[in-house]
Amino acid sequence: MRKLYKSKDSRAFSGIFGGLGEWMEVSPGILRVGYLVLAIITMIWPAVLLYIVMHFLIPDKHHDRSVR
Repeated sequence: MRKLYKSKDSRAFSGIFGGLGEWMEVSPGILRVGYLVLAIITMIWPAVLLYIVMHFLIPDKHHDRSVR
């Protein structure tokens, strides 16, 4: 089972859509455009609040730095 993390490589702001794209195996650009359409349809504020919630709920991806 794969876990959802914010992306370190594909990020525009905080890496949420990059991480979602990796997790769903979809281009992050498609997710960003879809979210922009959702934001316009919902008159911006619900989408902004959802983005802020996702920013705090989705953890950052940490690289494994095991000491040998």
